[in-house]
Amino acid sequence: METAMVSSASSVLAMLSETHPSLKLEALSHLNTLVHQFWPEISNSVSILESLYEDENFDQPIRQLAALVISKVFYYLCELKASLSYALGAGSLFDVSEDSEYVHRLLAKAIDEYAILRSKATESNEVVEIDPRLEAIAERMLDKCITDGKYQQAMGIAIECRRLDKLEEAITKSENVQETLSYCINVSHSFVNRREYRHEILQLLVNVSQKLASPDYFNICQCLMFLDEPQGVASIMEKLLRSESKDDALLALQIAFDLVENEHQAFLLGVRDRLPAPKTRPVETVQVVETSTAQTDNTAGDVQMTEETPSQIIEHETDPADTVYAERLTKVKGILSGETSIQLTLQFLYSHNKSDLLILKTIKQSVEMRNSVCHSATIYANAIMHAGTTVDTFLRENLDWLSKATNWGRFSATAGLGVIHRGHLQHGRSLMAPYLPQGGAGGGGSPYSEGGALYALGLIHANHGEGIKQFLRDSLRNTSVKVIQHGACLGLGLAALGTADEDIYDDIKSVLYTDSAVAGEAAGVSMGLLLVGTATDKASEMLAYAHETQHEKIIRGLALGIALTVYGREEGADTLIEQMTRDQDPIIRYGGMYALALAYSGTANNKAIHQLLHFAVSDVSDDVRRTAVLALGFVLYSDPEQTPRIVSLLSESYNPHVRYGAALAVGISCVGTGLSEAISLLEPLTSDLVDFVCQGALIAMAMVMVQISETSDSRVGAFRRQLENIILDKHEDTIRKMGAILASGILDAGGRNVTIRLLSKTKHDKVTAVIGLAVFSQFWYWHPLIYFISLAFSPTAFIGLNYDLKVPKFEFMSHAKPSLFEYPKPTTVATANTASKLPSAVLSTSAKAKARGKKEAEQKANAEKPGNESGAGKGKATSNEKEGESMLVDSTATTVEKKAEPEATFEILVNPARVVPSQEKYIKLMEESRYVPVKLAQSGFVLLRDLRPHEPEVLSLTDAPTSTAFPVVGAAAAGQAQQEPATSAMPVDDEPQPPQASEHASP
Repeated sequence: METAMVSSASSVLAMLSETHPSLKLEALSHLNTLVHQFWPEISNSVSILESLYEDENFDQPIRQLAALVISKVFYYLCELKASLSYALGAGSLFDVSEDSEYVHRLLAKAIDEYAILRSKATESNEVVEIDPRLEAIAERMLDKCITDGKYQQAMGIAIECRRLDKLEEAITKSENVQETLSYCINVSHSFVNRREYRHEILQLLVNVSQKLASPDYFNICQCLMFLDEPQGVASIMEKLLRSESKDDALLALQIAFDLVENEHQAFLLGVRDRLPAPKTRPVETVQVVETSTAQTDNTAGDVQMTEETPSQIIEHETDPADTVYAERLTKVKGILSGETSIQLTLQFLYSHNKSDLLILKTIKQSVEMRNSVCHSATIYANAIMHAGTTVDTFLRENLDWLSKATNWGRFSATAGLGVIHRGHLQHGRSLMAPYLPQGGAGGGGSPYSEGGALYALGLIHANHGEGIKQFLRDSLRNTSVKVIQHGACLGLGLAALGTADEDIYDDIKSVLYTDSAVAGEAAGVSMGLLLVGTATDKASEMLAYAHETQHEKIIRGLALGIALTVYGREEGADTLIEQMTRDQDPIIRYGGMYALALAYSGTANNKAIHQLLHFAVSDVSDDVRRTAVLALGFVLYSDPEQTPRIVSLLSESYNPHVRYGAALAVGISCVGTGLSEAISLLEPLTSDLVDFVCQGALIAMAMVMVQISETSDSRVGAFRRQLENIILDKHEDTIRKMGAILASGILDAGGRNVTIRLLSKTKHDKVTAVIGLAVFSQFWYWHPLIYFISLAFSPTAFIGLNYDLKVPKFEFMSHAKPSLFEYPKPTTVATANTASKLPSAVLSTSAKAKARGKKEAEQKANAEKPGNESGAGKGKATSNEKEGESMLVDSTATTVEKKAEPEATFEILVNPARVVPSQEKYIKLMEESRYVPVKLAQSGFVLLRDLRPHEPEVLSLTDAPTSTAFPVVGAAAAGQAQQEPATSAMPVDDEPQPPQASEHASP
């Protein structure tokens, strides 16, 4: 039968040589039905088919049908480009609605070709000709998707092909426009690689959204933030604030909190300053004053004069609606300035602080005093562990030990207070007053303390420095001490983050031009912090000075600073990146790696990844190779699952610098996720033979495991024990021990109530967090920059707020086992009593026999007196007591009798509550709850609609953190300072402290 069909195919091909057109058409029709089986035979006659297609004397049907047959032949020959070319020649005979593999693959090829040509035409200045037949196929495909209701496919094709007209058509014709807009926003952020084109899409989405009857103001404002249009956001917020509906006002407050989460200080201040003040109308009031007589001395010859003088008083009346608007405006401005969220976060971290001071005490006791590196690392760990809690108990109780810090160690110890009290905007300056420069004379008696205090002020006011910028500028201008200039530059850069203030830039530049290595390094970093994301011409000025100076520290500071200026600029930074990565100076190339990382941060851009991998394996400088691998973490943090796979081979490199970079890349991109693949990759690196590789792996592991409980992953407990073993091992290398100490601080950061987030809940970059981690990774060269990690801390909290921005008390539910998200268990130490009982283990057999004999005697006595219940109870108690004594010797006695109760499958939480990222999907509101969120959110600041406003409210978070000034650290003041009251909300440990010799013991 097959032979007959082959013969039939041959005979059909023979018919093509017939002269009559109808016979040729019939032959082509038969070949079109047979081509999927007999394409090998037909391929031998392709030249005949091509001649039919190219001969213009034939009618269109014959030529199109010949093109279709040729297209199918080339398809089976895997020549897709040629197949598509002939399919275009087939015109309408190429049916895009046909459900076959041939059509599907050619359509995909057509869309790809069309998208490439459209992108090339848009991105380059060249004239690109697009085959109208190809465009017709793309349009037919788009129309078919829209007609069939496949709107997401239509939007994907329209975005890829840069057909914004079709994108708008697909959105407006969709059944659920709001949902479609949200999907489109996510697609634009995830898959659109070019920043300019992404802005075009977002502008279109804003225009479409604003035309709707009920616009989604949340998405509109997020889009406007990326478009850097503060006026548009201000207009929307004004409209909501002036609305008569209280719900609209709550919506405006929620939008403000969502914008603040992205931490774009310059944009937030722009919105706040553009919100109009309440309108007032002047009212003229006329008062007639009674006759007044002016009498003067007649002897002077003056004339007596009497007159009536009416007076006019201009008063201003405020419309009642404007009074409400003014009240709401005050609330919104407080949120946009960051003051409201910072104050609430401070209260939450203070009231929920679960820091385990016993861990710090263990670290302190294991650190040798002569080891300044570990001494400073302990101070760093304490600051990170208590970041934002305002609890400085450990420092107050160990002032003698703390006073051993000298020079830069003292600088770091003082700056650590800025991390502990971060966000204490109202009292930050008074807290640091003992150290701050005062009238040219150092308050702390040491330039290192003064410089550290200025750095601490920057950390306290990071990204919210309006109230402290002027003081830091004055401090910078009024000193010529390099250490103080170093601290002032870092503090000023933090306080004015991203504001691009020209006056501050000039002040910092004057310090840079002194060409001091110490001050110049901080000045370079500070310039970058000030100009974050601006991509101004000043970057070229900074690069020129980097080529002129001879100080490596200054070059390195400027290299990082230049990288910060191109944050988020993507292809707009390509010219500068190319210039830096081709530089002969390895430090400049090192800065080029950071520029690549920050320009394409969170984009997972293939071009950036390819460039970084190229430098990771080819550059001659170990510093550049290490940083190139590390930079992958910043590019990929929006897709953390990809990072372990991409750097897996690099983590096994022979070069320890590459292995270190791979460890930190995984730590940065997978931060706070507890990703199993990330932990598996880091585990062998934590035992690496090279000390600094081990250090980086320990820090990265802590970053991945932060806020992950031991119940959800047993490897967390094993890692904690590994850290403890490294710290307690007196023969362990200093670099490894430093890594373990820092990792301990990161694991329990912020009183065990913060995690590290680089993306907001709306999946947008958190600017301050990304910048903080970028500068933190510089601690390889300069340890005080470790404190920048605190900029990336985000509280793991659900904080519900009412209309008055107070925190009402109400319950909600976590539909998961409590142990999955519980706090780590506090560490314990063996007490003196248990230690004294240990020798009795030798007599375990005797103790058991004695207990058994006692038990038999008591049972016999109870049998003789059955009515004596009290005696039986007493005997039972005595027996249990003796059994308890024997349990100290052999604990197996309890395993049989004790039966574990089943754990609850849910947990009731009270607002405000700790909600870790992995717990968010289990959070549910209680049925018939009094409060309903304005926007569905499982964590962060959530505005609540009160369904029973006439009932009295019970408020939470009434305890404010203390603001006691920290005592001056110094040998002379140590004795007096130890008497200062501690501000900790938590005890040092669960055991009571022994009384002092001169004090009476409490009963």
